[in-house]
Amino acid sequence: MPTAIVTGASRGIGRGISLLLAEKGYKIIAVGTREADSVSEYVTELTSLSPESIYVAADISKSECRQKILDEATKLGGFDILINNAGCAPLVRQDLLEMSEESLDRLLSINLKGTFFLSQAAAKQLIKRETYAHKMIINITSISADTSSINRGEYCISKAGLSMVTKLFADRLAEYGINVYELRPGIIETDMTACVKDKYMNMINGGLLPIKRMGQPEDIAKAVFALCEGYFSYTTGSVMNIDGGFTLSRL
Repeated sequence: MPTAIVTGASRGIGRGISLLLAEKGYKIIAVGTREADSVSEYVTELTSLSPESIYVAADISKSECRQKILDEATKLGGFDILINNAGCAPLVRQDLLEMSEESLDRLLSINLKGTFFLSQAAAKQLIKRETYAHKMIINITSISADTSSINRGEYCISKAGLSMVTKLFADRLAEYGINVYELRPGIIETDMTACVKDKYMNMINGGLLPIKRMGQPEDIAKAVFALCEGYFSYTTGSVMNIDGGFTLSRL
């Protein structure tokens, strides 16, 4: 039974990923910032699908929490896959010319720095791991990695940085049989996008996307599952757009 660490697991895209993998027989080390009793419904659902799975309350922006995640994984027998999904949006959407240093620091600390150093520490353990054929790191970024949104520039910057992190680790870890991937979700219906759902739906209905709906967490989860199963084993450093056709060039 392969074991996957999923950060940002208790809601949105992370919830969809962790529950689908649990349903498919994976052991999950689910990570979230809230304490377990605050997400008890999720933990119950997760463990009903995969009884050996656990939930770890940890903030990946803190080094001691990153170590806690890996320590808990070791107690469970180690892990084979790291899915870096944890991330945050700006607390307030502001024009690029008004963006605060504090907001940029916050997003880089979680979305980029925390993910980088968790991946660094995890990679050292994966190098030694020999129990699963498809060892990998999957980074969930966003179409914002290469699409400008001038009222949340700090988010775009953090995701663009994470895109390069994918390339760097793919290059560094290929010799050890560890593949690294980047999934770029488009407009996904989660609590993060709830406040702008009407705006996005108007844009979609106006022709923004060839596939005329918001994406669902399950859309991302299915792509993650395909990677975890090794269906793309002759690729690394690859970017997969799960975006309803947003990146399709059209006339």
